[in-house]
Amino acid sequence: MRLPSLSPFLLFFVMSLFLLFESAAGYSLFEEKESEEIAEHLGDAQKSIGDYSKFSKMVKLVAFESFVSSEQALENINAISEGVLPEKLRFFLESNFPKPKKGKSAKVQLGVSEEKLATSIQDTLEFGCNRSQKVLELLRGIRLHFSKFIKELKEGDVEKTQLGLAHSYSRCKIKFNINRADNHIIQAISLLDQLDKDINTFAMRVREWYGWHFPELIKVVPDNIVYARIVNLLGSRATVTEEKIAQLAKLLTDEDKAKEVIEASKSSMGTDISDLDMLNISRFALKVVHLDEYRQKLHNYLHDKMSNVAPNLASLIGDIVGARLISHAGSLVNLAKYPASTVQILGAEKALFRALKTRGNTPKYGLIFHSSFIGKAQTRDKGRISRYLANKCSIASRIDYFSETGTTIYGEKLKDQVEERLDFYKTGKAPRTNAEVIEEIKKSLKDQNAMKDDTESESETDAPANKSAKSPKTPKKSKDAEEPKTPKSSKKSKEVETPKSSKKSKEVEEPKTPKKSKDAEEPKTPKSSKKSKEVETPKSSKK
Repeated sequence: MRLPSLSPFLLFFVMSLFLLFESAAGYSLFEEKESEEIAEHLGDAQKSIGDYSKFSKMVKLVAFESFVSSEQALENINAISEGVLPEKLRFFLESNFPKPKKGKSAKVQLGVSEEKLATSIQDTLEFGCNRSQKVLELLRGIRLHFSKFIKELKEGDVEKTQLGLAHSYSRCKIKFNINRADNHIIQAISLLDQLDKDINTFAMRVREWYGWHFPELIKVVPDNIVYARIVNLLGSRATVTEEKIAQLAKLLTDEDKAKEVIEASKSSMGTDISDLDMLNISRFALKVVHLDEYRQKLHNYLHDKMSNVAPNLASLIGDIVGARLISHAGSLVNLAKYPASTVQILGAEKALFRALKTRGNTPKYGLIFHSSFIGKAQTRDKGRISRYLANKCSIASRIDYFSETGTTIYGEKLKDQVEERLDFYKTGKAPRTNAEVIEEIKKSLKDQNAMKDDTESESETDAPANKSAKSPKTPKKSKDAEEPKTPKSSKKSKEVETPKSSKKSKEVEEPKTPKKSKDAEEPKTPKSSKKSKEVETPKSSKK
C-alpha cells in the first residue's frame, strides 16, 4: 500500500496484529496484512471498509471455530459479558495465536473489542491486547463482511444465529427466582387498592338503590358488606318473616338487631318494588359480596408473597405498607438502593416539589404515614419517628434483597427498636443500642441453626435405626424356622431313645424320618439315624 506524503515522524513500524472476532456462529481469528500504518489517520481505512474487494486485502482469515450448540453459544456469551475468559476461547487462542518467546518482548498483539475480555486475556494468557481506534474500525469491517470470509456459512445463516442467540440471551437475563418475584407484589397491591375503591363504590350504590325500598336498614346495618349480604337474604319487604331471624342473627352476630330489622321491615316508609327490579338488586349485591371474598383471598396471597420476597420489611411495617413501598419504588432492588431520606417521603413527591417551589415546609412522611407507628406517636414526635422508621425500613429492604436465606428475625428486632423509640419519646426510657440488638440477632440465628442441625441429625439417625430394626426380623425367623429344628429334634430323639429299647426307638424313628426329610435337607436324616443307632446299641447291651 502506497503511503501518502506525510511527515516522517508519523511513520513507524508496527507489530503484527491479530484480530479476535466473537460472533453468534463462533470464534474467528484474523490477521492484518499490512505492517506499516500512519498514526491516527484512518480515513483511507474507513473508506475501504464498505467495499469487500478492498477490505479483503487488509485482513485475512487465520482460523474459525464454530459453536456446537446454542447452549454452548449462550454459555460463552454470558461469560464474555461478565468479563470472564471462556474455556473454549482459551483453547482457541492457545492453538491458533502465535505464542511469544520467553525472555523477549512480544512482537504480536491481539485486537479485542471488549475491554473486560482484553483484561482477562492479558491476565490469563499473558497476550498483548490492543483496543485502539484502528482495531475497532477493522472489527467493524469484519462484522460487516463476516459471512463472505467464512465459506462454510450460507447466506442468512449469520442472521439466524444472531437472532436465536439474542432471544436466548434475553431470556437468560430476565430470568428470576419464582419464589422471590417482586413484580407479583406490585400487581397484587395495585389490584388490592383498586378493589377497595371499587367495593366501596359498589356498596354505596347498593345502599342507594335498595334504600328506596327499605331506607330504615341503613341505620341498623352500617357495614357495607354485611348490608349487601342482608339485601341478598331479605329480598323484598313483603317476603320478610320471623323465620329469617336466625339467619339474620348469624350475619349481624346479634339477635336483637335481627329482630329490629324484622320490625323495621313491617313499618317501613320505602316504596314498593317489582320482582324484576329486586332480582337485579340482589344480583348486584351478590357481586359485591363475591368481590369482597376475592379481596380477602388476594390479601392472603399478598401476605404469602411478602413473606417470601421481603419478610423483614413485612414484619417491620406490615404487608400492605411494605408492598406499597416496593410498588412505588418499582422493585425491591430500587427500594434497597434508596437512602432513608428518600424512603421517608416516598409517595409525597408532589408535596415536596410544591414546598420547594413555594419555599414552604417540606413533608415529613409519605407512604409510611399509614404505618401504625406514626399513629401511635404524638403530634410533635411524628416527624422524628417517621425518620427513624424510614431508616429501619431501608435496612430491612437491603437485608431482604441481599440475604440468601429468608428470615424474619431482623424485622422483628427492628420493630422492637421502633417501639422502644416510641417509649423513649413518651417516658424518656433509653432504648437499646444497635450493637446490643445485633448481638441478640446473632444469638437467635445461632440457636436456629443449632436447632436445624439437631433435627437433621435426629432424622439421619432415625432412618438407619428404623432400617436396622426392620431388617433383622426376617433373617432371625428364617434361621429359627430352618436351622435350629434339626438339632432340637436330634437332642429330643437322644433323650427319648436312651431309656427305651432299640426296637421301640426304631419304631419311633421310622415314622419321623420321612416327615423331617421333606422339610429339611436330605443329608441330615442319615446322620441323625446313624448316631441314634450307635448310641442305642451300647446302652441296650449294658441294660
